[in-house]
Amino acid sequence: MKGLFDTLINAFRVPVLRKKLFITFGILSLYMLGGLVPSPGINRVEFSALVQSWGQIGGLMNIISGGGLYAATIFAMGITPYINSSIIIQLLTVAVPALERLQKEGDVGRKTIKKIVRFTTVGLALFQATAFCYATRSAMSDFLPKPLNAVLIIASFTAGSAFIMWLGEQINDKGIGNGISLIVFAGIVTRLPDMAVQLYNYSLDVSGRFDSAFIGFIIAVLLFAAVTALALSIIVFVLFVQNSERRIAVQYSKRVVGRKTYGGQNTYIPLKVNQSGVMPVIFAMSMLSLPSTIVTMFFANSNNIIVEWFRNFGKSPTYYLVNLLLIVGFTFFYSLIQFNPIEISNNLQKNGGFLPGVRPGRPTSDFIAKTAGRLNWVDAIFLSAVVLIPTFIGNVTGMSNVWFAGTSVLILTGVANDLVKQVESQLITHHYKGFLD
Repeated sequence: MKGLFDTLINAFRVPVLRKKLFITFGILSLYMLGGLVPSPGINRVEFSALVQSWGQIGGLMNIISGGGLYAATIFAMGITPYINSSIIIQLLTVAVPALERLQKEGDVGRKTIKKIVRFTTVGLALFQATAFCYATRSAMSDFLPKPLNAVLIIASFTAGSAFIMWLGEQINDKGIGNGISLIVFAGIVTRLPDMAVQLYNYSLDVSGRFDSAFIGFIIAVLLFAAVTALALSIIVFVLFVQNSERRIAVQYSKRVVGRKTYGGQNTYIPLKVNQSGVMPVIFAMSMLSLPSTIVTMFFANSNNIIVEWFRNFGKSPTYYLVNLLLIVGFTFFYSLIQFNPIEISNNLQKNGGFLPGVRPGRPTSDFIAKTAGRLNWVDAIFLSAVVLIPTFIGNVTGMSNVWFAGTSVLILTGVANDLVKQVESQLITHHYKGFLD
């Protein structure tokens, strides 16, 4: 965190970066203000009670939306439709040749893909808003006829998600960059005080179970201190793993061009331990929450065996096993579509580079793939531990929202790291311009 603040202080000393940071903070402030505007046509109290009954999926969406879902604001769905749209298009890029060609066409292709993501986001937002409206139809107000009221709610939710997407793109174009991640970051940060209050209330509840007020107070203080220490240790551990990398040594052969000699230097290929970031966790949570969400939204009054099993699925041992398998599977899958060892091997060979002790061509790509595969196992175990341990603690202690602690730490630390690197790269560019001038 010290590095983050030092980098931001240095950035404020540069006029161009200072302007970008002010624009970024201004857009994030606008996002926070928009999260206070209530959506028309909804009874806020009834809507919040219905959404809270959805369990973890409702809590996840509320935290990412900065509390807008429980408050029934126009930003109730947050940036979730855009995230889902980006994931879908990213996966389709591997399977659909036309999208793959667009991705390789440079800036023109990327702009076309951005347009596709935008339209997909609006479509998903419209579908999700319709599902929300149907699932919470009992929370509609009586000022307008039901059909007109439903259209008003759906339009408000959809427009809110589209506006958040536009805000994220403005941060990318005119601000410091990484707009969508910063919006998610801001939404989680705004919920941290509520989490602290919930922890404090839980500590008071535990202390009230003892006859002696002094003993109860000591137990409450120790419990609060233990949870705080655990949270800090998780943050330190996550930061350590996210910044860790496996360096593969690379040697470049010497070339003589005219009277100058090029190459001959030693460098390395950095392979991050946490290559996939938090994406496997988001994929796994989406897959696990889908059946429960459908049951909660559309079969809330049913009491058959299947519905009851899905309602209690989050507290059963099967949940941990399935979650573990999904995280491991998505970690390898995400690495497969993002990491191409054959392309790295070909680039090395074209530029006269080779791995010491490894033959160029197929042996080089196999070595890189094998090394990345080992790192994927470490990444999968790391993500599983950070996500499942807080979930287990929350189920055992009965503390709400503890299940999200690991995921929120992954997102917060990941975005903070990316922000530091983004600002540092622009600082370096500014200093280079100064030398050239």
